[in-house]
Amino acid sequence: MSEVVMPRLSDSMEEGTILTWLKQVGDEVAVGDELVEIETDKANMAYEADVAGTLNEILAQEGETLPIGSPIARIGDSNGQAASDQGSGARPAGPVAAGDPPPDAEQQGVPPTTPPTGETEEQDSEGQALGAEHRPDADGERVKASPLARRLARDKGLDLHDLHGSGPGGRIVKHDVEEAEAAGAAPPAQAPPRAAGPAGQPASSETAKGNVQTQDPNKLQQTIARRMAESKATAPHFYLTIEIEMGKAVEARAGFKAAAREGDAVPSFNDMIVKACAIALREFPKANGAYRDGRFELYSRVNVGVAVAAEEALVVPTVFDADRKGLRQIAADTRAVAAKVRDGSVTPPELSGGTFTVSNLGMFGIEEFDAVINMGQAAILAVGAIRDAPAVRDGEIVPAKLMKATLSCDHRILYGAEGAEFLARVKQLLEEPVSLAL
Repeated sequence: MSEVVMPRLSDSMEEGTILTWLKQVGDEVAVGDELVEIETDKANMAYEADVAGTLNEILAQEGETLPIGSPIARIGDSNGQAASDQGSGARPAGPVAAGDPPPDAEQQGVPPTTPPTGETEEQDSEGQALGAEHRPDADGERVKASPLARRLARDKGLDLHDLHGSGPGGRIVKHDVEEAEAAGAAPPAQAPPRAAGPAGQPASSETAKGNVQTQDPNKLQQTIARRMAESKATAPHFYLTIEIEMGKAVEARAGFKAAAREGDAVPSFNDMIVKACAIALREFPKANGAYRDGRFELYSRVNVGVAVAAEEALVVPTVFDADRKGLRQIAADTRAVAAKVRDGSVTPPELSGGTFTVSNLGMFGIEEFDAVINMGQAAILAVGAIRDAPAVRDGEIVPAKLMKATLSCDHRILYGAEGAEFLARVKQLLEEPVSLAL
């Protein structure tokens, strides 16, 4: 009998939650068959069997959370004998970060730089399994859909069998459900708000504040809360704010749009900021490092994380080797990975490996804010809106396009003068954007 264990999918994963069993006890399993969908701290992924045989026993039920290396199922032949090709019994359907250790109960994850994707709420607040419409059909065929798409379809009263999937491999994603609802595929069914309370206590109560409902955070939200608290508690933050004249950057972007051909990714202001930071990070190694276990870690690659707002969470996908890429390539990469975040197809490797982070709230009209450093990084840049404001040049007041940027620094590795020099270099690059080579 071959045991299937909860695998490690990234350097940050410590436990996983069983979302949906895609095979049932007694089903024949071939190598490469999707066996189970698991929620990690970064993404939801379907796992493929790497042994052939019969699924003889399911040890972990849907909604159950188990640590890495815990047995979740057993596969053998029809007589219960061990299946061929002994192994862990499961492997990720998507890519796994290079260098990740094998699934082993004694190898626990280390908190990483960022949290992951927003499509993490497949079970209800009590952890109950999804309805039968999300399990294999009688003929064995299963509708491929992301967990968020399944939840939305259930809430809106839509049958997944009637939807066309536009995601990878024909997978139904959030956009497909929203499109079907807009087309009037079925009248939306209003789902009651999900509320959960401590065991033995009601989910809501009346107080002087009115009716109070308690809601359990999903795994991603739990991870964000834990790591942000760890960062503020362990990293001595200090903040540096600078004002950048973005007039030439605005003109440069207009030029990019005019010169773009159909299908070209037009660099945004955020792409220009990512590129400017990447160049400065190469020149200031400590800003591209971290303080860990009493030592300075300096990274050879410049991987800039870009904060993306996902549903009820914050996800930070990575632009790898941003210092070596042109603006158009950075623009294409950020758009591609942001789309994956929105449809839930982003993978743990795309959310790992960041050495620095850019968080931009300018599109919401926020002019200035302080961001919390991601664990495993020395700094994070908080970017505000570009606004029209008066400025003094050569003794005269003239109109200008100004933007504030605040660098949050870990004082254990990045000191005041070094942080100020780094920020001044970013300002210089953005005020003379010709230096940001395409």
